[in-house]
Amino acid sequence: MSSQPDAIGDPCSVHRLDALSAGRWEAFVDSCPEATFFHRAGWRNVIENSLNHECHFLYAEAAGEICGVLPLVHIRSLLFGNSLISTGFTVGGGPAVSDGPRYDAVHRILDAAAERLAERLGVGYLEYRGRGPRHPEWARNGGLYAGFRKPIGPDPEQDMLAIPRKQRAMVRKGIKSGLTSDVGDDARRMHAIYAESVRNLGTPVFPRRYFEQLMAEFGDNADIVTVFDGGTPVASVMNFYFRNEVLPYYGGGTSAARRLAANDFMYWEVMRRAVERGFTLFDFGRSKIGTGAYFFKKNWGFQPESLDYEYRLFSLGSIPEVNPLNPKYRMFIVAWKHLPLPLANLIGPFLARDLG
Repeated sequence: MSSQPDAIGDPCSVHRLDALSAGRWEAFVDSCPEATFFHRAGWRNVIENSLNHECHFLYAEAAGEICGVLPLVHIRSLLFGNSLISTGFTVGGGPAVSDGPRYDAVHRILDAAAERLAERLGVGYLEYRGRGPRHPEWARNGGLYAGFRKPIGPDPEQDMLAIPRKQRAMVRKGIKSGLTSDVGDDARRMHAIYAESVRNLGTPVFPRRYFEQLMAEFGDNADIVTVFDGGTPVASVMNFYFRNEVLPYYGGGTSAARRLAANDFMYWEVMRRAVERGFTLFDFGRSKIGTGAYFFKKNWGFQPESLDYEYRLFSLGSIPEVNPLNPKYRMFIVAWKHLPLPLANLIGPFLARDLG
């Protein structure tokens, strides 16, 4: 795509991910400290094939080696605008660059390539979903989202005792009531539970094929934990595994889950099983500050970490507010909660695919 000297004089070129470079991209992500599960090459296949958005996964190369990646998703929506996001439909992203003397230069080169692409596509804004800001001149959404991560293991009993007393009592309630769990790859069963859960929250659901393709793409590093009351599935969560981390990502419960403490039991089962497999970090994902999900995670003993996403604004004059806390979506959310589930599942995917 482009080539220019880096900080130590070597030519540094930017290219777009293709089938030939996918293996090298994955090897880089595995080894780069800044990279996350949401930098993996497989997201391009999943998003393009199930959500029909064009992906521009860029990588910088110097001296024949990949030294930085930037996975970008172009979302063009009549309802929600025109944007370029790293990484769309995930909670992470932004440039991931290897340590070394060309670190700052590669960041600048990837930024420049992203800005040129954004201008060519005519987007309203370019968004980086990194853990920390790097661009003081860009806009930020500080105070909207928080992330939750903490070490786990090696003793599950100590992890249980680390859960604050009231929340620990909910986990033990699920255990005492005879809830059980299994691990598998049944995205159809998981989607049915998840769809009911997000409808109850007033949120459109992704199409089932999206979850099926996630499992097909990341199956060696993903699974689904489902909780049963007797023989009835009442809660289910899709989990991703990356290096030493487990990330319970898409989860929900049926109307019976709250009464049974099934969600508490479910996340405990994910944690317990991950510890048994040798994982040492539990990533509870992001939540909007002040929401029920935010306080649920705090009540598990996780300390919130502010996520200041960065925005390079183009034709858009201010940071977009495409989230449920925006007052203009309040009536929509209330109405959506009362939709019959089959209707919500029919309409929801057409809206969710543009939410990014």
